[in-house]
Amino acid sequence: MKKITVGALLLSMMFVGVKAQSLKSPDGKFEMNFQLKEGIPYYNLKYNGAVVVEDSKLGLRLFKDSAIKFASEIAKPEDAKFDLNNGFTKTDEKRDSKNETWQPVLGEKKNYINHYNELALTLNQASTDRSIVVKFRLFNDGLGFRYEFPQQKNLNYFVIREEDSEIDFPTDMKAWWMVADYDSQEYQYQETKVSEIPAKWSQAADANASQKLVKNAVQSPLMLKKEGKEPLYVNVAEAAVLDYPASHLEVDAQNFKFKTHLTADRQGAKGYIQTPSVTPWRTIIVSPKAEEVMDSKMIFNLNEPTKYTDTSYIHPTKYMGVWWEMIIGKSQWAYSTAENVHIDKTDFTKLTPNGKHAANNTKVKEYIDFAAENGFQGLLIEGWNIGWEDWFGHSKEFVFDFITPYPDFDIKMLNDYAHSKGIKLIMHHETSGSATNYERWSDKAFQLMNKYGYDAVKTGYVGDIIPRGEHHYSQWTINHYYRIAEKANEYKIMINSHESVRPTGESRTYPNYISAEAARGTEYEAFGGNKPDHQTVLPFTRWMGGSMDYTPGIFQTKLDYYFPGDKRFVKTTLVKQLALYVTMYMPLQMAADLPENYKKHMDAFQFIKDVAADWDDTKILSAEPGDYVITARKAKGTENWFVGGITDENKRDYTVDFSFLDKGKKYEAVIYEDGKDADYIDNPQSYNIYKKQITSKSKINFKMARSGGFAISIKPVN
Repeated sequence: MKKITVGALLLSMMFVGVKAQSLKSPDGKFEMNFQLKEGIPYYNLKYNGAVVVEDSKLGLRLFKDSAIKFASEIAKPEDAKFDLNNGFTKTDEKRDSKNETWQPVLGEKKNYINHYNELALTLNQASTDRSIVVKFRLFNDGLGFRYEFPQQKNLNYFVIREEDSEIDFPTDMKAWWMVADYDSQEYQYQETKVSEIPAKWSQAADANASQKLVKNAVQSPLMLKKEGKEPLYVNVAEAAVLDYPASHLEVDAQNFKFKTHLTADRQGAKGYIQTPSVTPWRTIIVSPKAEEVMDSKMIFNLNEPTKYTDTSYIHPTKYMGVWWEMIIGKSQWAYSTAENVHIDKTDFTKLTPNGKHAANNTKVKEYIDFAAENGFQGLLIEGWNIGWEDWFGHSKEFVFDFITPYPDFDIKMLNDYAHSKGIKLIMHHETSGSATNYERWSDKAFQLMNKYGYDAVKTGYVGDIIPRGEHHYSQWTINHYYRIAEKANEYKIMINSHESVRPTGESRTYPNYISAEAARGTEYEAFGGNKPDHQTVLPFTRWMGGSMDYTPGIFQTKLDYYFPGDKRFVKTTLVKQLALYVTMYMPLQMAADLPENYKKHMDAFQFIKDVAADWDDTKILSAEPGDYVITARKAKGTENWFVGGITDENKRDYTVDFSFLDKGKKYEAVIYEDGKDADYIDNPQSYNIYKKQITSKSKINFKMARSGGFAISIKPVN
């Protein structure tokens, strides 16, 4: 009798173990199913009844204790008992839902809608008496899930060996991807089938100032497309990467499967955890329309509201900079010819000037004059501070002090001059990867900014990270970026970081962290170059989690203009550069070219002067990753609209339908289009500008040149 009872109990437990828990999106189009198979957690995802993600494993592998004494990721069989990926039973289930509207401090729309259904499953591992929670949120545009670790007797401190969240797709989709790297996202995007990634991977990376490639892995956000009669677009990313390393995606090309790969530190550890704690959200955005994927705000919704009590100092800024002439090699950051300087010992007034230092009083005043005359709010100046003579490549910790200007940069005089003309200077803090040094100097640096009226800073992290052994995307460095953001908030300063981690929606929580680079920007046009389709991929990848400081606006695209015989050029028409101000969301918006080049094309420059940097509404009119993007945006607090369209290396026709405008109103449109003979190689500066009265019933056809585009400024007629 006892045996029968035990057998019946075991049978009942097995049945419970395979029973799926289901969750549907608010509109019912998505369904997520979770189940335990022999104690191992799996989930899948369906859209309109069709499988988007097949049964995919969840779980984490841990080191055997929290004091790592080795630098190896090699797992031993006996270590498996410490893992959090098997032997589970479900002990609790909670459901919740939310439908709220919130307003970003800066954003692509005035209101973001956060509408989801939630399922939280508590799983107990009997062999260790540890429990974790797997939480799912299903939105009308896709799925987010994460792990939560309640504080408990047997799980207070632990170290992650790897997170093994899988995403298993049923078909071989087209993918837009770049190689995975612990230290850089500055690579060209590749367009292949998932099955073709390994064959292409080794040729997909070029050299970088700091580099730790992850073989046969790709970075997120990853854009995918199921082709055929019923196409489906899928975006795989992460949200709220805080106190945790950024992740990459290992590729199983034969099975069309991806698995999380976290950024490690020197010891091979991928996360030092103290409970209670949570991981970032893994996100899967799905739609039959590319435009809806690009328009998704799920990643922002999965971040927490800000705890800042005052955000009034945070504002959009249109700026110019003493920058591009150094990028192309016309000028230099360094002041002197010295090759070895000491910040606390060297007398820079006694060094021999190199004659090419850009951040000098005379030149900066010229930039201030031009920026002020044309309605800009800010001017970035790089190379103003001592230390650039040996700033890079020496693993030098005390590389800058962020407070001492070069002899030819009068910080008080220039700030007074700028303020008299309505311009605020934008501070530049290059760290050369020495994050420890920056933290040591941050209070004094921000105090100096407050003293002279700076309210924004561009930070930089070129080179290997110090503390040595950390990476740009490891847990310690992630925490550093947000410590700096919090410190900057104390001084009412906005942050624009370069060479940092890609944003994953944290601007909701840290709204003063208004922009970042974290991808291959315009500067690479002067280095290895960007392909003509590059800007049509970025809105589906890098931009999914936050604004990028792409630094567009280059009118003189051929560098042989400065250096006869130079083969480098910006692979775009002049009009495409205008359109980028609309297709790319940039609340910190740079006109990157030299004033002398804008003076030759003031009629085209007018669009950059007019275009807004923050928005009440955004409509993705049409888009296809790798091919084209057409975007319309309504300027914050006005009835003015701007439209931008860009294409890849192919010529393209597109007809703008203005039905997004208010019915019954008349508008004046100023139209900037590629000239009939425009071509990004042969004739990039050919353009045509004209005005036209339009209504919501109007339609205008555009013929975009190769790597060209169009831009439209629209204002109501009074």
